[in-house]
Amino acid sequence: MIKILIADDERIERELLHKMLSDNPFYELYQAENGRLAVNYAELYDVDIVLMDIEMPALNGIEASKRILQDKPTCRIIFITAYSIFSYACEAVKLGAIDYILKPVDKADVCRAVKRAESQVEAERQLKAARPEAECLHGDEGSDKAALMMSKVKKYLEHSYMNYDLSLDSVSSLLNINPSYLSCIFKRCTGVNFLDHITNLRISAAKEYLADPFKSIAEIASMVGYESPSYFSRAFKKNVGITPTEYRRQSGGGTGR
Repeated sequence: MIKILIADDERIERELLHKMLSDNPFYELYQAENGRLAVNYAELYDVDIVLMDIEMPALNGIEASKRILQDKPTCRIIFITAYSIFSYACEAVKLGAIDYILKPVDKADVCRAVKRAESQVEAERQLKAARPEAECLHGDEGSDKAALMMSKVKKYLEHSYMNYDLSLDSVSSLLNINPSYLSCIFKRCTGVNFLDHITNLRISAAKEYLADPFKSIAEIASMVGYESPSYFSRAFKKNVGITPTEYRRQSGGGTGR
């Protein structure tokens, strides 16, 4: 079961979002009419995903999200707002939001964002469930058991590569094993360095996004897990041999920004 909180001060908007998601029997839906209630309900119901409006009374969506993430860092936030304001988008990016959707919302956009958040939640649950197995791997690094465990880690990374805080430390913490040990097993079972694998996932996704001429380099950087556009550009060039802008031009995706 995936618990989803819809936070919006407009009842019609809450009901619309509720209707869009209510046909999925695996979603448990809750509603909050302002930011303060959103913070309280997120803790009370231990929600996995929050659809958060930004401009709300009592506490705006940005501040409410910060408080929610302080208590539950694994909660996924999807911002939905009528305001196309760059500063809001920047704040959403810094918070590691799954998406930033403008009103009037389109059902396909909402469902796509929720599905993406859901896949992250489920992948993390599966990895946490595998913790007892991971803790028993010492001395058994080359076994089928280790290979199966690393396939679960790879699946988690495929769903979570866009998270800024994704690292060797964060994943080893989920499995309750030593980071160096995880790095060693991952390389032995997959033939690829752990951090290189994350970079490869991010660059591969970035290549697809670069085909859209309306997405800026900075936006794409944030969408694939880089807080700094300049660091993203350096990583991209090191991996591909050319800058994101050059890649976009060569692949016919426009001039880039």
